[in-house]
Amino acid sequence: MSMTSHSYAADTTAKCSDLASKILAAATPPQITAACGAIEAFLHKHTPDQTRWFFSITFPTLICKMFGFDESSPAHRPPPRLPNGWIDVVASSNDSELARRVFDLLSPNSVLMASISAVDRLSLVKYVFPIERLPEWVRFILQSARDCRVLADLSPLFRGKIKEDSIKGSSFQIQLNVFEYYIFWFAYYPVCKGNSEFSDVVRVQRSKKFRLENWASSLPGFSNTRRSSDQKVECNLYIRLLYAYLRAFVPMSDLNAHQPYRSSLLHYSSRYDNSILEQAEFLVNTLVHFWLVDNDFSPLPVNLCMSFSLSFSFRSVLGESPPTSGLGEVVKVFVKYLNLSSIAIDEVSDKFEYSESLRQREIAHSVGCWNLWIQRPLYRFILRTFLFCPMETSIKNNAYQVFSVWISYMEPWTLRLEDFKGLEAEVGTAAKNITNVMPMSSSARGYSSLWQGFLLSNYLFYSSLVMHFIGFAHKFLHTDPKVIVQMVSEVINILTSSRELVDLIKNVDIVFHSEPTTSRSSKSMLNSLYRFVPTIREQLQDWEDGLCESDADGSFLHENWNKDLRLFSDGEDGGQQLLQLFILRAESELQAISGDGLLGNLQSLNSLKGRVECLFGGPIMKPAQTPPLIRHCQESRNEIFKPRRVGNGTPAFITYKGDWMKRPISHDEIGWLAKLLVRVSGWLNENLGLNRVENGHVGMVWSYVEVPVGDAGDVSGPRETTRLLLCSVGNWFLSSCGVVVGFMKRHGLRVNLRILASKKVVTVLLVMAALNLLRKAITA
Repeated sequence: MSMTSHSYAADTTAKCSDLASKILAAATPPQITAACGAIEAFLHKHTPDQTRWFFSITFPTLICKMFGFDESSPAHRPPPRLPNGWIDVVASSNDSELARRVFDLLSPNSVLMASISAVDRLSLVKYVFPIERLPEWVRFILQSARDCRVLADLSPLFRGKIKEDSIKGSSFQIQLNVFEYYIFWFAYYPVCKGNSEFSDVVRVQRSKKFRLENWASSLPGFSNTRRSSDQKVECNLYIRLLYAYLRAFVPMSDLNAHQPYRSSLLHYSSRYDNSILEQAEFLVNTLVHFWLVDNDFSPLPVNLCMSFSLSFSFRSVLGESPPTSGLGEVVKVFVKYLNLSSIAIDEVSDKFEYSESLRQREIAHSVGCWNLWIQRPLYRFILRTFLFCPMETSIKNNAYQVFSVWISYMEPWTLRLEDFKGLEAEVGTAAKNITNVMPMSSSARGYSSLWQGFLLSNYLFYSSLVMHFIGFAHKFLHTDPKVIVQMVSEVINILTSSRELVDLIKNVDIVFHSEPTTSRSSKSMLNSLYRFVPTIREQLQDWEDGLCESDADGSFLHENWNKDLRLFSDGEDGGQQLLQLFILRAESELQAISGDGLLGNLQSLNSLKGRVECLFGGPIMKPAQTPPLIRHCQESRNEIFKPRRVGNGTPAFITYKGDWMKRPISHDEIGWLAKLLVRVSGWLNENLGLNRVENGHVGMVWSYVEVPVGDAGDVSGPRETTRLLLCSVGNWFLSSCGVVVGFMKRHGLRVNLRILASKKVVTVLLVMAALNLLRKAITA
């Protein structure tokens, strides 16, 4: 009997090896179709305990081919021009039949997923996920044995999955079952693709310890195969798979919601209800950490880290890096799907209570809503995109995609059945599944008081994040004025879409900056909002932890970053003043580019002015006029935002129009030296009083020295004469410096040493120093 079992195992192992070789060789649509059929035929013929060899030998090869990973290709070899990853082949071939075949292989109700579920129930196979593919903050934690032991408590995603390496006793590894292993690779695919495509446009300096370029170079098609921006969503195989997994594994409204794939996919009965919850939490947490958190230097809530007495220096390792490029499309589908569960707030808004501690998991379970799981990661994902977006990138690519995610998140009441019917048809489920969860009236109504709980829970998305976005709009206005004006208009249109919505946002801002009162004359509405203030303050400190506009990143809010809620502030750093300045700059920029669409652009700008006046309850400026033939005034206004440079003329590649010392580090500067000289210049300007303009009407005050009568004739000898001469020279030097400083104050000039950070200037100085040393050496 043992000989028979041994021979059967050997035969199964040989078949799995042959199947792996067939998968590895499949690179064309007919070969991929044949490989999918062979995989399904093998799984149909074998029981779960017999498929362990498939998942030990064949399944890792399938993942490599599905996502285009080829371990055999060396890191230094350039990627081929044609993709050999199955998902990339589907995208490039635009073959609907091939897309359907690959989707059927990986869909939640496929035989492959059923086999995965059966093998995991028996715990037959375990995988070790590569450390270098994990989110960047997790890689950093795994370097410390002490931090590894608390990682499971910090993040539920890694609970029970961190094991000590049996080979390397001092290191730790992530052990996963088959389903978890596949989902990790599925979530990592767009991250690595985005890193590869982004590196072709802008080279972001990172620590060598965490570089992914070597591995990404072995992903054929990542660097060369790009999807057209106007490609339909239903043609994207990855989007279809993402939606199918969300529908199958993540409940929409509550944890007892109907699961369309429950009976056909994992054969769950009532005793597996707890595993359904764990699987849903696992999928949501995986996508959150791989997509939204990843390289965030504050990946976890501050209070959570303080409770474990942990302090991570992520900022020194990860730096101020923007989120991974190219994730906007998948994140939008993910967020919109989870926002469907926010409709449950309509029914339980009266039960929704705030406390000073953010108990996200408990509240999410009681409310039946996934929204609180993604609030902080999504807020920081959007904010980091606005703050750290490189000047060299195009707004229409990554930044606008992330902006669309924000806009979609701010209007959950506009979700319509049509937004998901296309994907419902693609994944083969009836559209009535969503209809049973979403009230039909929700797609036709706008904001109402039923959404007050959602807005108060996400208030920073409607206030503080708006202020940061205004700074982003000022920073990138010159790159594409029309697109930036359109983006600002969309945000203001949402804030002013309902009178009730505007009043609620204003009232929360009022109670945030005031003290609660027990007077009967005070409005009961305002008193009822005071209980939300502690949570909003905690969210403001936690969600924006470490995120502010530095002095050298070129952001408009460089000195007064949003430590407070300033959207309705009356100061110069308030929302009304910044929007007024934005409209003035936008009018100038739009008139400068001219063109046939100028009249339409100015009409859009006037519409924006009207919305801003509605938001703040008063006029801000007169409407924009048609540009005159002579544009001397507008050119003088442009000079305010023109960067200063040495020499005459303005080269075409200079696009920044803000304060010259506050502009981003350019490619022709030495970064660390520029930051140092900017700080030295700021210190000199502050101590010399050059940041304040001197009033030209102040009269001249003569200073004099009263000489004592007894000492008038007692000046003799060379010692006293030398002292008098030195004092005279010093007095003349100080007087000259005072005259220069006074001249600079009257004319608004400041000390600017940043020009010395230019690579050309430094090169000239180094060459002169080298020549001087060489001359001295030759002379000696």
